Amino acid sequence: MTNRCRGCDRPSAVRVVDLGALPQADFFPPADTPPGVPESSHLLAMNLCPACGLAQLAEDDTVPDEPRGVEPLALQLQAADAVRTVADAGRLRGDTVLEFGSPHGGTWLPLLDEHGLHSVVDGPADVVLDCFGIMHEPDQRAAFARRAEAVADDGVLLLQFHSLLAILGGEQWNALRHGHFAYYSLTALRYLLADAGLHIDAAWQFDLYGGTVLVAAGRERPSREDATVARILADERAAGVCDPQVVRRLHDAADRQTGGLRRSLESAASAGTRVYAYGAASRAVALFARAGIDSGLVAGVADASPLKQGRRMPGTDVPIVDPPALLGADPDVVLLTLPDLLPELRERFPELEGRWVPLGNEPLGTLSVRNGRHPGVMRP
Repeated sequence: MTNRCRGCDRPSAVRVVDLGALPQADFFPPADTPPGVPESSHLLAMNLCPACGLAQLAEDDTVPDEPRGVEPLALQLQAADAVRTVADAGRLRGDTVLEFGSPHGGTWLPLLDEHGLHSVVDGPADVVLDCFGIMHEPDQRAAFARRAEAVADDGVLLLQFHSLLAILGGEQWNALRHGHFAYYSLTALRYLLADAGLHIDAAWQFDLYGGTVLVAAGRERPSREDATVARILADERAAGVCDPQVVRRLHDAADRQTGGLRRSLESAASAGTRVYAYGAASRAVALFARAGIDSGLVAGVADASPLKQGRRMPGTDVPIVDPPALLGADPDVVLLTLPDLLPELRERFPELEGRWVPLGNEPLGTLSVRNGRHPGVMRP
């Protein structure tokens, strides 16, 4: 165990969340193997550095597995919205773009090509882009330095991240996962960028994942602080995103949510309610494992990725099935592990209308079947 910060390299990081030993979030074993074979468990914990404000994965001894997810429509739509927003703000300067990719897939390059930017593989580039990629870098200080080096003298870095402010506000404790080494507030990001020689001159907020932020940063220090940047920084100060006592509340949220989910599913099983889930997402791994969910509580998890189908949720015997199998099972309740998918799924599967139950920070209460068919969620 180390308390050296991944961002500023000071020996000042403190433990704020400790979820214990959990299965690797991106390793989905074949469905015909029993739980625990050939899996292993790994510490899942978060540190916070009071010096620079960076929340970070405490340690990670996992080896990344083959990416198996598919890019959801919500992410594609948000990328298009972001490019339009940045273009309208006049931030797409020059004619070259260098994209630092993400293991989750997806790219903005076709969208940027429409604005006259052609992709290059080495810097310097007029536009350097990172959408949810830099969080996968164990050495955060070096990662920011590499991105800064790739920016042309009068270029811009566009960096999008899942906001720590949103994670805390939505009690999204299961955003913490193996392979995700950093969780950014704008406060911490401003420090990390400045350390690499870049300065934030604009920011935009989006609803994806409950709250994401896209920043534009360049080498020149802005003469006046952007209004959105100032507001986000003020909101972060008010929320205490750099206060270890505040961030520790994510641990309490994990205990409360997993315990509540377990009780709700046990009640549903006793009542004969058939429960499935949709979305074998990495953030669902810790939720299922920590709640002790098995196929007696959730019969299966549907997922659009062919590479996940025929496998099972790590640490459980819950199989991952394709969407047609979900429809054929005709469940009473479908737990949605990624609420951002709801508009897309309601359109694709109208026969499941009234059965979706998004998993969020609110207690589920009692899952029930109403009118002999469609479920409801009875709040305590």
